[in-house]
Formats: sequence, structure tokens, C-alpha cells
Amino acid sequence: MDVSRKLGILVFCGVPAIVGGGIMYALFDSYIPVFIWEVLLMFSAGIYVSK
Repeated sequence: MDVSRKLGILVFCGVPAIVGGGIMYALFDSYIPVFIWEVLLMFSAGIYVSK
């Protein structure tokens, strides 16, 4: 994979991070689930980009 494709994948994963973080905060009214959501997305995007 070239660099531009990897950056595109990371930008594409940024949208669920923002929207999902807002949904998690609205559901649980705490930042701990938001942090867990962000870490899970970061690991999954990192694994996908590293291939």
C-alpha cells in the first residue's frame, strides 16, 4: 500500500471515531467508554494500515 492510501484509510477511520465518540458519551455520560472506543478504533486502524 502506498502512503496516500494509508492516509486515506486513517481519515476514513476518523469519522467513526468522532461520531462514535459522541454516541458513546451520549449513552454512558462518561468519557471512559469514549476512551475505550477511541483505543479500539486506533488499534483496528493501525492493524489494517500496517498490512
